[in-house]
Amino acid sequence: MRVDLELACVAENSGVMLDKIHDAVIIHNPASGRRRHKRARDIETARRVLKETGIRAELTSTTGAGSATELARKAVRDGRQLVIVCGGDGTINEVVNGLAGSHIPLAVLPAGTANILAKELEIPWNIPEAARLIPRGRLARVALGEIIWNETPKNGPPAPRQRHFLCVGGAGPDGAIVHGIDGAKKLRMGILAYWHEGFRQFFSYGFPKFRVRSREHEVSASLIVVGRTKYYGGPFRITTGASLFEDSFEIVAYSGQSRFGVLMCLPAIWLGCLRRVPGIHVWKTAELTCDAEDEVEILSQIDGEAANALPLRFRIVPDALTLVLPPGADHRRD
Repeated sequence: MRVDLELACVAENSGVMLDKIHDAVIIHNPASGRRRHKRARDIETARRVLKETGIRAELTSTTGAGSATELARKAVRDGRQLVIVCGGDGTINEVVNGLAGSHIPLAVLPAGTANILAKELEIPWNIPEAARLIPRGRLARVALGEIIWNETPKNGPPAPRQRHFLCVGGAGPDGAIVHGIDGAKKLRMGILAYWHEGFRQFFSYGFPKFRVRSREHEVSASLIVVGRTKYYGGPFRITTGASLFEDSFEIVAYSGQSRFGVLMCLPAIWLGCLRRVPGIHVWKTAELTCDAEDEVEILSQIDGEAANALPLRFRIVPDALTLVLPPGADHRRD
């Protein structure tokens, strides 16, 4: 479509208004977060808000794990001009994997447990209000993170597998926490499920070391955060030098194995002085590998969803996604 070609050109030049977009799809996760009945009413209000500005938004609902990715791929095949996702970090991650490499813009109506992207872009946690910002938004082309691992089938050699992520990845105790939370607990407890599992892991996790290597730095670490955003989850900001508009990650690694040392990181994060904690290493890179040093399973996560065990690789994929930024959002590269 000609409109898609125009959007592709202007996205790379940071920020045209969305006045040429009229055909959209809302991908909604009805199981995401809490107060779901109110959210359904809010989405209908959002659709009316968008229609008043000339954007017709068809509502589609996810049906289970992976369905948001398939719905996003269908939107690309059908030539939709805009995909709007209403869900949490996991739903956004699935939609990103369906849109990666296309020029279909992605906008967000916040829902879910944490929603790092909404916090990062300062999108209001009110669905109708967030919808009013979309037609006034601007487009920006950004890189994505990618996690790569080898998967060994029952018959045949290992084969590389990969998955994109938009906001944050990690390995070590945060991977163990994410893997330890079941869906029912998350639905029932919300953000408290992460605190509950984090408390349990604090006393049971052994903090095994693994080797982290990039061209710029190498360290033996027990915890690593791979950031594309300043926000990590909830109110916490860990990779405070990261930016969605740079073709790089900011890495924060902890080289200690002391539970007390990890505990001391929490007030340091809250006070904004994490980088002064002994054992903390911070640097930027576009690619890094993580390998276990012993025969211990070390798990990872991306955008708050369970990912594979080490060994694995993180890398930047430039020019991979078009985001709709709310009015006033700074899309300049630092």
